[in-house]
Amino acid sequence: MQVAKKLEDKPVEVLMIDKHNYHTFQPLLYQVATGSLEPDSIAFSLRKNFAGQKNFRFRNAEVSKVNNDKNTIETTIGEIAYDYLVIATGSTTNFFGNKDIEHFAMPMKSVPEALNLRSLILQNIEEAVLKDTREEREPYLTFVLAGAGPTGVELAGALAELRNHILTKDYPELQKEHMTVYLVDFQPRVLASMSVEASKGSTKFLESIGVEVLTGVKVESYDGIEIKFDGGKTIKTRNVIWSAGVMGVVPEGIDKKIIERGNRIRVDSVCRVAGFSNIFAIGDVAAMITEETPKGHPGVAQVAIQMGNHTAKTILELINGEPTVPFKYFDKGSLATIGRNKAVADLGKLKFQGFFAWVIWMFVHLISLLGFRNKVVVFINWVGSYLTYNGGARLIIRRYIAEATSAAEAKHLPKTD
Repeated sequence: MQVAKKLEDKPVEVLMIDKHNYHTFQPLLYQVATGSLEPDSIAFSLRKNFAGQKNFRFRNAEVSKVNNDKNTIETTIGEIAYDYLVIATGSTTNFFGNKDIEHFAMPMKSVPEALNLRSLILQNIEEAVLKDTREEREPYLTFVLAGAGPTGVELAGALAELRNHILTKDYPELQKEHMTVYLVDFQPRVLASMSVEASKGSTKFLESIGVEVLTGVKVESYDGIEIKFDGGKTIKTRNVIWSAGVMGVVPEGIDKKIIERGNRIRVDSVCRVAGFSNIFAIGDVAAMITEETPKGHPGVAQVAIQMGNHTAKTILELINGEPTVPFKYFDKGSLATIGRNKAVADLGKLKFQGFFAWVIWMFVHLISLLGFRNKVVVFINWVGSYLTYNGGARLIIRRYIAEATSAAEAKHLPKTD
């Protein structure tokens, strides 16, 4: 999107291809998953966003392969030629090869996945209402968030808020003590990518609202009924949400020799794919390995935005025969919210916690949303939730039905002749 914007009114034709016809504001996906926001509040039409840009075209399709030998890409709507190609396919959930966890745990990287998660959460709470004993209810009301990065921390906080302020209002048969939220990570502290101060502050905030924080533990397996950790600890739960890692989404046709750790494409100092003069990769799918960034840049929105702006400038420099300038990332800081009036902010040397950081978090996310309507709708929802402690619709629009494949789940299924 940044590349396309920066090429407006330039002597080029821009064609954007995406399997969705909308842009998703991923930082607020967790609020869709917990029923605080509706999906159309954080999604915005790509065509509408570029309305009026005369050199822009959009096609709703999936890319299956890059043919770099003849400068074409293969898509679900046919083969398309290019002069310059920008790969911005982002990342997806990384289950680290564990097929059982991949099958039974819930990811949350897209609107459909967030809606699946919302349905599962609400369905399991409804199921808990039907159980006679606390022991029977426990697996349906136990939530395990695997991965204590910003996504896991924010989702854990949102689920704890749901338990503390909404559960007994919507479900008077239940008590909030019946619902348990765990946040687990193999790292020694939460928000490991942020400062130690932010990590300690977020842990304190999480524990103050009743989240059980387990760090330094590694998930071994999950069969849909019970999650097991190294060391022997187990938790019975029907709700495991996986945010423990991401991996780049790389289209076929990219040489495996230039794929770095995390399934990311190695790029040079101007975001060109290694070995190519007219193919670029930016954002989560790109790995710019330098002495300053031996593991590449972090997979955050600011990196993608700045890479997009720089790539547009580089393409124009190449077209005009001008020298290119190396990309330099400017870190504007990191934010994470834990719940009502609770957030942490690392803004360079300035570090904030609590209410002020929460206000900064809301402001930054609000202005970053696409579309005036979305900004207004989200703001009104936030105000309503803050004043009433009971915001959101929490609707099961379509039921989520997971396929049962494990022996643990099979024994719980009804027998048939």
